[in-house]
Amino acid sequence: MQQIDPALVARARSGDESALAALIVRLMPAIRRGAARCTVPGLDFDDAVQEGLIGLFDAVRHYDAGKGAAFAPYAAACIRHAQQDAARASTRKKHTPLNTSVPLPEDSATPGPEEQAIAGEAVDEVLLRIRTQLSPLERDVLLCTVNGLSLSETARLLGRDARAAENALARARRKLRGQ
Repeated sequence: MQQIDPALVARARSGDESALAALIVRLMPAIRRGAARCTVPGLDFDDAVQEGLIGLFDAVRHYDAGKGAAFAPYAAACIRHAQQDAARASTRKKHTPLNTSVPLPEDSATPGPEEQAIAGEAVDEVLLRIRTQLSPLERDVLLCTVNGLSLSETARLLGRDARAAENALARARRKLRGQ
């Protein structure tokens, strides 16, 4: 394993992004090798690489040069342990439904929360327009029609002429369309 300058590690720990990027570049081959070995259901290659990077960040944060260990082997151990922990965690029984389920298609006909909220607002708006813009006869004829009654059945139920029910329905439609 290659030697890594302790000054580079110190600069990375103090927030020097270029030093951290240099450490990542030097240790990325080890991270990718470890990720290839830790790929299991629930932890794909890219996720294992991310876990390795998290292990590297922990190594930078907790490394103590005064304890006599070189940084490269310490970082390699932190990376390996982070990836192995993630692989173990992803294979726990509590993750079985996630690991074995089939994803829903993106073009699912089930509306999402945003669509449901918008549709609910549209229904509220139509109901308000029905209450405020239609006469009682127009509301009654519209309600009967929506419930599946024919115009003759509606007229008989309301005690009106069939032509009056037909005209009331036409006025209701025109008002609700905004014409």
